[in-house]
Amino acid sequence: MSMDRVANPFKRAILAGQQQVGLWNTIRDPYIGEMLAGTGYDWILIDCEHTPRDLDNVLQMMQAMGRSNTAPVVRVTHMDAAEIKRVLDIGAQNILVPYVRDVAEAEAAAQSVAYPPRGIRGMGGATRANLFGEVDGYFAKARDEICLMVQVETKEALDDLEAIAAVDGIDAIFIGPADLAASMGYPGQLDHPVVVEAVTSGLKRIRAAGKPAGFLSVDQTMLDLAVAAGSVFTAVDIDSLLLKKAVTSRLSDVQKWKKG
Repeated sequence: MSMDRVANPFKRAILAGQQQVGLWNTIRDPYIGEMLAGTGYDWILIDCEHTPRDLDNVLQMMQAMGRSNTAPVVRVTHMDAAEIKRVLDIGAQNILVPYVRDVAEAEAAAQSVAYPPRGIRGMGGATRANLFGEVDGYFAKARDEICLMVQVETKEALDDLEAIAAVDGIDAIFIGPADLAASMGYPGQLDHPVVVEAVTSGLKRIRAAGKPAGFLSVDQTMLDLAVAAGSVFTAVDIDSLLLKKAVTSRLSDVQKWKKG
C-alpha cells in the first residue's frame, strides 16, 4: 500500500499559502465531532490543552471525523515527547504544540515528530498511523506527511520568532493571542492596540520567515486583520462558545412568554 493513503492535503495547502478555515473543538463527544466535520471546515482543532479529554477520546474524535474531508489537528497538552509519540501513533498527522517559548523547545518538538536518525519518535511497527503495518516505506517517508505547528504565545517567544521559525522541522507557527496578551501585561485584553499590533506584526514576520502562519479569534474584526497580515490556517470560532451563544440567544427570543 503506497504512502498516498496517508497523504496530508492540509499540510500541502498551508505550505502553498492556501487559506484553510478552521474551528476549535472542545466538546468531547465524537457524535458532535462527526457532525462538525461534516459542515465543511477545512480543519478542526481537537484541543487537549484546555479540555478534560484523554488519548482515547482523541482517537474517537479522529475516527468520527474520518468520513469527511476535514483535517483533524491535535493540540497536545504541552511539549512532551511521549505524549506526541502516542498521538502520532494513533494517526494524528497535524500536531500543534502550545506554549513553545524558545528555540530549545522548538527543537524538542521537531525531534519528537521524526524517526531516528533525524529525531526521537519511537518505532511502532503496526499502528493506526501506518494503517497497521500496511503502508510501504512509512518509516522513511512519514515525516513528509506530518505537519508540526508550534504556538508562539509569550513576549519572549515573539522576540525570538525568527530563530524559532528557522528551526529545522518546524512546518508552521501559530500565534496564541490570549496567552500573548497576558504575557505582555494585558490579560483578557485581546483587543488592546499593543496586543493587536503584536499579533499582526508577528503574523507578517512568520510569513517573511517563509513559514505558514496561523491564528484563532472569535472576533471578526481581528480575524480580518489577521488574514490580511498573513494568517493561512485561521480558526474562526470555538464549538462550545458557538453552542452557548445559540442556546442563550434562543432562550432570549422566547423570554417574552414569561413576562406579565
